[in-house]
Amino acid sequence: MFLAFLTVSSFSTVRAQNEMPPEGAPDQRAAGNRRADVLQELGLSREQMQQYRRINGERRPAMRAAQQRFKEATRALDQAVYADAPDEADIQIRIKEAQAAQAEVIKIRSLTELAVRRILTAPQLTRFRDARRRFEAAVEERRMNNKENRRLNAPNRRFGNRRQRTNQQPNN
Repeated sequence: MFLAFLTVSSFSTVRAQNEMPPEGAPDQRAAGNRRADVLQELGLSREQMQQYRRINGERRPAMRAAQQRFKEATRALDQAVYADAPDEADIQIRIKEAQAAQAEVIKIRSLTELAVRRILTAPQLTRFRDARRRFEAAVEERRMNNKENRRLNAPNRRFGNRRQRTNQQPNN
């Protein structure tokens, strides 16, 4: 997952540098900085950095195309599901198209991660695995914090009606 973050963030960094993010969107520069921090932590040689950039540069167009196909297939599936008169056969076709598009994204991402992993030395791989564990722990902590925040900020529905009744004045 963490290598996927490095790979995906490197695919999106070039585009993000040329586009203004929509209001409220996460800062793409922060993702690029995290990627740069990890690459620096790994201590890649100049040659390894060149290989890394070459791998991502070669695979970037295929990844963008696959992601676009997946997005379009998902949109087509949603349209089929929420059509005025949904057609089960059409929905099944759209499901298979979305699955195939998603499989292509996974394939490209996995092969890219494997290619990047192959340029790492044993000590770099160890440092990478440590960084990956920290990243996954941070993601899990954020997920748990978000879950707890949603729970705490959700209205207490069990007692909501009683509170409304006790706060209302009689209509006399």
